[in-house]
Amino acid sequence: MNPSRVFVIATNVFREVIRDRVLYLIAFFAILLVAAAVLLREVSVGSDGKILLDLSLAAIELLGLVVAVFVGTALVNKEIEKRTVLVLMSKPISRAEFIVGKHLGLAAVLAVLVAAMTAINLVILNVRQVPYSLPSLLLTALYQFFELSLIGAVALLFGVFTSSLLATLLTFAVYLMGHLSRDLVALGKLSENPQLQQFTQSLYLLLPDLSRLDLKNQAVYGLQLLPAAIDLLSNALYGGIYTALLLAIAVLIFARRQF
Repeated sequence: MNPSRVFVIATNVFREVIRDRVLYLIAFFAILLVAAAVLLREVSVGSDGKILLDLSLAAIELLGLVVAVFVGTALVNKEIEKRTVLVLMSKPISRAEFIVGKHLGLAAVLAVLVAAMTAINLVILNVRQVPYSLPSLLLTALYQFFELSLIGAVALLFGVFTSSLLATLLTFAVYLMGHLSRDLVALGKLSENPQLQQFTQSLYLLLPDLSRLDLKNQAVYGLQLLPAAIDLLSNALYGGIYTALLLAIAVLIFARRQF
């Protein structure tokens, strides 16, 4: 795999997505947060700071999720539908370089979105004088980026072999199930049916455990509730390995496709 060719593909993806006005989501986030800050001051007493902090972190994840899903599913799929993939494959670019470059470009966009929205969030919180832990918020933003990069890899994988609509629905399903996977295991343990227990355990092993990358609640209630450093490191490694496996599967499927 040639890093320079991967970098060129990633750069083109980044520029293309930026031209699609994705960064207008940042302006939307700023307007939403300012409006929420004003409304919460009027309708809540005492707890509006934590509500605003919780709302802002949820909005960052939701808007990032929209980009990861809709852009990720279209990155390869639209190349196939428009037959432009034939031109790309005729050049000295391997299919692995193509997939990895597409994901790195998407990850760069997600990094810019999360960083910009986090910066806006910090400004609003300081203006409203909402107490927060800066290390906790920055760590939460980092893990939100890890989670969105993983979801981007899921979207890219589904976009390789399904239509954009089906890939979008499947990616959202994986996101929801990934946040509920631990609850499914707990539900299976409550049952006395061994087959159900085995099924829920299999789902847990197959689906990404996105709760390992979700630090929003800890950020709202303070840094002292964050996981230990070894747990944070293992969770980040888990997200990276899972993302790499998804990309490897996407490369294998894409390599078998005939155009």
